[in-house]
Amino acid sequence: MTRVLLIEDDPAVRRGVSMALRRRGHEVEAVGTGEDGLAALAASAPEIVLLDLMLPGISGLEVCRRIRELGQVPLVILSARGDDVDVVVGLEAGADDYVVKPAGGEVIAARMRAVLRRVAPSPPGAAAREEHAAFGDLEIDRAALRVTKGGRQLALAPSELKLLLFLTAFPERTFSRRELLEQVWEHSYYGDARLVDACVMRLRAKTEDDPRNPRYVQTVRGFGYRFGPL
Repeated sequence: MTRVLLIEDDPAVRRGVSMALRRRGHEVEAVGTGEDGLAALAASAPEIVLLDLMLPGISGLEVCRRIRELGQVPLVILSARGDDVDVVVGLEAGADDYVVKPAGGEVIAARMRAVLRRVAPSPPGAAAREEHAAFGDLEIDRAALRVTKGGRQLALAPSELKLLLFLTAFPERTFSRRELLEQVWEHSYYGDARLVDACVMRLRAKTEDDPRNPRYVQTVRGFGYRFGPL
């Protein structure tokens, strides 16, 4: 059972999504405004947040930014706004995934599972060489899911952490956006490649001294992304 906080202003959608998730065994707290959502986040410590963008009062984007300032709880945007600009803006605000409404309960639950797997601890028996790694002043503790830079722990959202863990497991190997979608986001639809690009941008902002000239997560033009060479 997963504790879910749903922030959605449409009563019908709020009811429908809540019922669909409860039927799948999840515990759902549903609220109708961003203000109520932030209060519920502080009071109930949900394991994942489902957030609509078009909210009365505080906008969904502002709620997303505030949630990211408070911590790194997994966050999925549910929105009827599916234009590329809207999706990219939502992802750049810190969302781990973006689902365009209307979406069935099974789709939403599947996206939730994929996001939550990104913050799951490493399985027992993982190779010792994979547990700790250092790349310059960037250090990765895979077992503890902790990343530090210059001795300071970085606050990475689940998708940012999973992407970094995946790329650093294969230094200097180039992966296409499609491969990263399948391995990190567990998506097969290439149209969601914007998830990858937005996550890379956020990850560079946190790990690079100069995000415009990345040392770690590098672009291989015409192919995709790689970690290094350093």
